[in-house]
Amino acid sequence: MKSKIKLTTIAFLTLAMALLPSCGFYSFSGTSICAEVQTYSVDFFENNAPIVSPLLSQKITEDLKQKFISETNLSIEERAGDFHFTGAIVDYVVTPVAAQATENAQLNRLTIKVEVKLVSPKCPKSAFEQTFSNFQDFDATQDFNTVENDLIDEISQMLVQSIFNKAAINW
Repeated sequence: MKSKIKLTTIAFLTLAMALLPSCGFYSFSGTSICAEVQTYSVDFFENNAPIVSPLLSQKITEDLKQKFISETNLSIEERAGDFHFTGAIVDYVVTPVAAQATENAQLNRLTIKVEVKLVSPKCPKSAFEQTFSNFQDFDATQDFNTVENDLIDEISQMLVQSIFNKAAINW
């Protein structure tokens, strides 16, 4: 009798494990994208900020594409994917954040804001329109031109992670 119960338990657990990945809203990578969503597309993020960094639009657009390539099983489409991202860079500003005794800034902060819209006809509950913002501080004595690319790389990665979390992990 014990072996029959044990066999039934093992069969049940095996069946449950086999069905778990196909339930459509869970994956072992941590994403929770609807099973109906098979593709994604990312339109070019225009730079509408008062100050324009020449490579910023391309950087954010490509980083977002790469994030979905590396972290999901979705296929990229040129236009009209099941997840379709559009957006624009709306702010790119350097501000002082910490003063010294001499009233000069000790730290400066680069802040980038991006408006993002996700349209998903196959999974409307995933759709959103939101502004994402992130920043990095840097030593005010450094020439901004020498640290700008590194700061953009760091901020872009943080912005893309936030966008990915909102779209694919529902955070």
